[in-house]
Amino acid sequence: MEPDSLPNAVTLLRHNNRHYQAAITTIRLNHHCLHHRRIPSPLPLAQLKKFLVRQHWFPVIGQIWHVTWRGNTNGVAAMTVFNPLCPMMNFGFGGLLHRTCQKPNLLLQSRDKQGKKEWLGFQIGLLGTVKSPINIWPKPRTFVWGTPQAILFSPSFTITSPSHPYLTPAVNRYLRQIQIAHYNPLVVPPINFTTSLPLQTLTITVTDLAATLSHGVNESYTLTIPSNSTTASITAKTPWGAMRGLESFSQLVWGNPARVAAGLAITDWPIFEHRGVLLDTSRNYYGVEDLLRLIGAMSANKLNVFHWHITDSHSFPLVLKSEPELAGKGSYGSDMQYSTEDVKRIVEFGLEHGVRVIPELDMPGHTGSWADAYPDIVTCANMFWLPGAWEDRLAAEPGTGHLNPLIPKTYDVLKNVFTELATLFPDTFFHGGADEVVPGCWKADATIQKYLANNGTLSQVLEIFVNSTYPYILSLNRTAVYWEDVILDGEIKVNPSILPPETTIMQTWNGGPNNTKRLVSAGYRTIVSSADYYYLDCGHGDFTGNNSIYDQPPGTDQGNGGSWCGPFKTWQLIYNYDITYGLTETEAKLVLGGEVALWSEQADPTVLDSRIWPRASAMAEVLWSGNRDENGMKRSGEATDRLNEWINRMVSRGVKAEPIQPLWCIRNPGMCNTANTA
Repeated sequence: MEPDSLPNAVTLLRHNNRHYQAAITTIRLNHHCLHHRRIPSPLPLAQLKKFLVRQHWFPVIGQIWHVTWRGNTNGVAAMTVFNPLCPMMNFGFGGLLHRTCQKPNLLLQSRDKQGKKEWLGFQIGLLGTVKSPINIWPKPRTFVWGTPQAILFSPSFTITSPSHPYLTPAVNRYLRQIQIAHYNPLVVPPINFTTSLPLQTLTITVTDLAATLSHGVNESYTLTIPSNSTTASITAKTPWGAMRGLESFSQLVWGNPARVAAGLAITDWPIFEHRGVLLDTSRNYYGVEDLLRLIGAMSANKLNVFHWHITDSHSFPLVLKSEPELAGKGSYGSDMQYSTEDVKRIVEFGLEHGVRVIPELDMPGHTGSWADAYPDIVTCANMFWLPGAWEDRLAAEPGTGHLNPLIPKTYDVLKNVFTELATLFPDTFFHGGADEVVPGCWKADATIQKYLANNGTLSQVLEIFVNSTYPYILSLNRTAVYWEDVILDGEIKVNPSILPPETTIMQTWNGGPNNTKRLVSAGYRTIVSSADYYYLDCGHGDFTGNNSIYDQPPGTDQGNGGSWCGPFKTWQLIYNYDITYGLTETEAKLVLGGEVALWSEQADPTVLDSRIWPRASAMAEVLWSGNRDENGMKRSGEATDRLNEWINRMVSRGVKAEPIQPLWCIRNPGMCNTANTA
């Protein structure tokens, strides 16, 4: 969500993704003189730069000018300019220009759709074209740092903020981190200290303390660190935006003694509201500390959704008081379960880090782990998954079992599970799975065989299940989320009319951009988890035993190495993926965001960090601020050095992210590129 207004403009006024707003008045301050020029139409940034250069309007990179309109429709005389990095600079255009700081070189006037005038300070030569000596990941939307400087912290440095049950713990956490981290950068920033007094206070202002952590909450913030003041500030609409600002501030701190970048201002907000990581804790178990470490790293990357795929055919690790036998007989053991207290701790930790926890109860497929507790409601349980040809399979992979929609007891159990999950997880999204319903499993059941013999279809069986569970999910004040299969599967699917887009969200994992378009064109809000780009388990072969594909003569094409979704998804592939590719502007608005997914057939706590990081970091930046520079060019090349530094900082915080380059490349900038850009 964008902030209601930008307190300082460091980018052009966008007309669309590549062009900039028409009907702007450019004003050059030449001592006390003003010069007006109308730019007649939206222009690409490169052309607009050339236009301004031809007019000899040379901006000074790095100034930040907050310009307020005082209501006089005659224009210039009614405008006041304020530079937050130089508080003494406050003047009107009707009189003398008091130059206690550098004067602004260029100002813009725009009209919004209602014709309202808004004045914004402006610079050509945006930060995207200027290499900063220290960076923030994900890259902020606007970041101006005219003359890179640093300021030491006062021994009594403190962070002041309004009291809040989740922001206050975050403030305390970041304060401790600033005091003890002493981060040692891979490349020491060549920044001079200011002669100012050390930084005494970071002041946080929040205008809406009552805002809850839910989809669409405002996460914008403004961070200002003057070079000539003992006070820095974060201003945010909500506590969750303030947390994002705290993270950005923390990434500007380094060294021993600790110092922080100064003389800068950031205005920042995400492009996409849903930015998440899916982790499967059924196939292999992850301890609570592993999940907390994951959530902490997500927060550092400004990701805001932990999609917890808790259960599957392999195990049911969640202890439910209403249905204790599910975990009692369906988990891997009492030491590999999540208690009610564990869940509360994880959810609370998420709130303290600005990360929502969304549970997924995968059903009616992927429910073999329910069978020991309730064998009468699960079809084809504990059977060999591939009795013959692929079309005769009983499951998409080893681990069989589907809930039986034709047995009334199925819904008695499910209602107990749904009700308790709603008490454990306060988030308004509830993921109901519905992927990979395999015909063979249902056909193996006598009750369903009888239904089919009476001219019923498997799609009708699935519709019975959805019609019996979907209303109950909604009755719990939840929005239902389903995998795309429920309406797009080639064999078993429901009529979309029974899943209204108003109360249903779809998550896509097949077909890349094509399936995304199919979902949004049908009116569904959509979360993108395309396996072609966002599946982090891909490229590690297959987990089935005695598989003949690995016994081939030398010289045989290895293809994807046995991985159904191979090859490995590199951070560059993830970074360059546009989740709204091929969509109209209207369709793109229905894309809520994306999630990378780590399915755990071949993952467990020993590889958790390295499988997820830094590849999830790549998605985090793209969904926060995009993957293109101000000229519309992909910036993955420029991101490499920044990501190297961010990996180093994550490792210093206890996250075992894998490297993307040898240290030699970092110490020899540009020498590992495929093209010499020197």
